[in-house]
Amino acid sequence: MSRLPFDPDRRSHKSKTAADARALSVSEVSAMVKTALATALPAKIRVVGEVSNFSDRTHWFFSLKDDTATLRAVCFASAARRVGFALKDGLQVVATGRIDYYDAQGQIQLYVDKIEPVGEGALDLQFRALCEQLRKLGYFDPERKKGLPGVPQTVAVVTSRTGAALQDVINTANQRWAGCRLLLLDVHVQGAAAAPEIAAAIDALSAQAFRLAIDVIILTRGGGSIEDLWAFNERIVADAVYRCAIPIVAAIGHETDTTIAELVADVRCATPTQAAVTVVPDAAALAHQLDQLHRRLGLVVRRSAEHARHTLAGWRRHPVFARPDRLAAPVRERLTTVADRLVATSLRRATSARDKLDALGRQLAAIGPSNVLHRGYSYTLDPAGRVLRRALDVAAGDRITTVLSEGQLASRVENGATSTPRRRTRGPRNGEPGLFA
Repeated sequence: MSRLPFDPDRRSHKSKTAADARALSVSEVSAMVKTALATALPAKIRVVGEVSNFSDRTHWFFSLKDDTATLRAVCFASAARRVGFALKDGLQVVATGRIDYYDAQGQIQLYVDKIEPVGEGALDLQFRALCEQLRKLGYFDPERKKGLPGVPQTVAVVTSRTGAALQDVINTANQRWAGCRLLLLDVHVQGAAAAPEIAAAIDALSAQAFRLAIDVIILTRGGGSIEDLWAFNERIVADAVYRCAIPIVAAIGHETDTTIAELVADVRCATPTQAAVTVVPDAAALAHQLDQLHRRLGLVVRRSAEHARHTLAGWRRHPVFARPDRLAAPVRERLTTVADRLVATSLRRATSARDKLDALGRQLAAIGPSNVLHRGYSYTLDPAGRVLRRALDVAAGDRITTVLSEGQLASRVENGATSTPRRRTRGPRNGEPGLFA
């Protein structure tokens, strides 16, 4: 018997099984999806695609797409700060992260930890982003760049021992100034190990510059692709060049190549040969310059001596130096006249003062106490030797002295005064003793 296309028994069995199954919640299904993704996919994946729908809201939200599919992605602020270029729509990138299920919106997302641009354009983006960052920090400011020494004694060269750049520097330095000492620090100039080695070499030279008497550093290498030169675009090398204590001359690649190390360096040169020419002076040119300076100095000395000779001859012809006595004679005559007038005036004033003094002396003698006594007057002194003006000023028993025009008389008071003394015939003048009638 042929099998019927519809088996009633089989249908009833399936219906019974579906009816017995428990319904799952949305959260349970979400958990199952998250578990399935975590089990089926690696912990980290790298996804290449074009950026679209980019949004910068503290965190970066965007989509990665290709011709047939789109994947939502999110890059949190902590990871976004480590991206060395500006993300925008249409940019091809490689995003590294983990795939997870976002429960709230019910969609699968790529949680990005690292973003890299794709291809040579990616390196250009990194170059421009780092340039902008260092420019804001002042790494390119002309004010901070150091000048080069005029005649360096020791020049350190940071490059590869096997590169042609080193030989160019050596040949050029020996041709220009054989006495200049070159010190080589052999480093890798391309590859993953290059940037740390270059930075370490610059730091070591900066620290030992005084002990080794290093005047300047040449940082150089030959030409190559942008990938070959990329070590000189690393931040670690830019930092080392920036903090170096001695001047750095950088010549990386060909004339058309530009690296960040060259922009930070104190002097940028197009080629290694030009770097050596810039740093090492030309002995022949210096000798020629010295000869020219010697000739110019001799000419200046001769002209100065000739000018001084003419000036001295002119001074000798001047009346001040030719006949100084003629200039002094009128002055001497005026001085003699003034001196005579001064002496005559002094004598006249002295004679007049002497006459006035004699007249005053005679007036003083006429009114002096001695002349008064000669006219019959006298004055009396109390026991203390003071001029006695009142009888009340002495008591009985006091010894008094009477001064006459010739001699003195000593006497003793017998009774004290009991009444007002007699009126004086004339009061004493200022400065003379009292007189009694």
